[in-house]
Amino acid sequence: MSGILGVTLRGMEALPVEVEVEITGGLFNISIVGMPDVAIRESRERVRAALRSLGLTLKGRISVNLAPADIPKEGALLDLPIALGMMKAAGVLKNCPKALYMGELALDGRLRRVRGAVPAAFLARELNIPLYVPVENAEEVALVQGVEAYCADNLSELAMVLTGAEEPRPVPPAYIPDLNINADPDFADIKGQAAAKRAAEIAAAGHHNLLLVGSPGSGKTLIAKALAGILPPLSDEELVETLLVRSTLGLDTKPTRERPFRTVHFTASTVSICGGGNNLRPGEVSLAHRGVLFLDEYTEFRRDLTESLRAPIEDGFITVSRASGTVKYPSRVLLVLAANPCACGYYGDPVMKCKCSALDIERYKRKLSGPIMDRIDLQINVPRLTPEELLSITSKGSAPEPSSAIRERVVKARKIQLERWKEYNLTCNAEIPERLVKKCLTLQEDTRNYLATMAAKINLSGRGLSRVLKVSRTIADLAGEEIISKKHLAEALMYRQEQ
Repeated sequence: MSGILGVTLRGMEALPVEVEVEITGGLFNISIVGMPDVAIRESRERVRAALRSLGLTLKGRISVNLAPADIPKEGALLDLPIALGMMKAAGVLKNCPKALYMGELALDGRLRRVRGAVPAAFLARELNIPLYVPVENAEEVALVQGVEAYCADNLSELAMVLTGAEEPRPVPPAYIPDLNINADPDFADIKGQAAAKRAAEIAAAGHHNLLLVGSPGSGKTLIAKALAGILPPLSDEELVETLLVRSTLGLDTKPTRERPFRTVHFTASTVSICGGGNNLRPGEVSLAHRGVLFLDEYTEFRRDLTESLRAPIEDGFITVSRASGTVKYPSRVLLVLAANPCACGYYGDPVMKCKCSALDIERYKRKLSGPIMDRIDLQINVPRLTPEELLSITSKGSAPEPSSAIRERVVKARKIQLERWKEYNLTCNAEIPERLVKKCLTLQEDTRNYLATMAAKINLSGRGLSRVLKVSRTIADLAGEEIISKKHLAEALMYRQEQ
């Protein structure tokens, strides 16, 4: 009997799996028990061929138990520990050191990349044991501090290491290149739309949610995409958080400080956006963690889907419950919505005439109101430019400001916020909880009276009032001012549509 530690995933959490192998006499047969999925049951043939490439031919009845037996196991992560368990049971490996092993086996014994290497590294660090992974997973594992990790190209190399014939190959140190963003599109290439550009700058500086409303062709999508070029780089902690989500799904985990930008089509399902399914995998809202989640044509999304985003936007995480279990995913996203002002798209347009009736317009506006809109910090109209403005070679006045200059102000404002809120473990103004809004965002008497008057005039809810204060704090940070004044509040209130 032998026991080798492998890994399985439950959401974004890695769980240890003890692989026990017993070989007895009789006709050749391999049986795997312990709630394996199809990929694990098929590992019998991969493991058998990989061991044959080493000159080891299996005989007799082989029983493989995956413990604990009451936890579902999924994926090809257990190929390597199953192979090592069989080698130990067959007497090829006399002593196998206690460690976590993960990797998919090719028929010739090569180790292929698997998903979940980052969660496995956290588990190995928690258990204080080494981790052995394929070479292709080494780069992402190296980003987890404090873990003892080794890599190998194939099963033969690993067998030589475990028998003491070769020295283990440590995972090389992680190299994270400096963020060198080539903004595409650049804000300098977007004509006009000064108000929308300013709103995008505030959204990036404080991680505030943004709604862009305008006619088709006004530049809503262009501004949303340009927003990605002015976001500050990911910190080391944020980088590991984003890689944890991507590693769980088996996506590309090349280390980069560029923030995620995920675009979702209105035909997407609730599960694909919020996460879930049979394997409880994270969705788009988690893939956009610490970055941007862009919902174009927002009014075309189903109501049940938009309502499901309410809790993740507010809490910064999403809890998915299914019959197979409950998992929690991070979802601290900057939500950007784009929508037309009416069903035909030309309500208030200076060129095209709107064809909607008053009832159609009122019905359409209901889609741009309610609980979700109350959670949008910045709401701005994006008017369509005239053909003369679009075709003009030079703009009136000074030249348009490039994204690089805007990004410098955004990064400076983020540093101010990080220093201010570090004792509360917060990174930006959008994350400020209600108790800190009342405690830390104090106003002078005349400024407080002005805010109370305006809040009553535009019928702000308690949540809306709190978000106005957070946005005004970000505007003050962009200006490098410590005190929130009337001009900061006036600009923040300008981005709130009447409810």
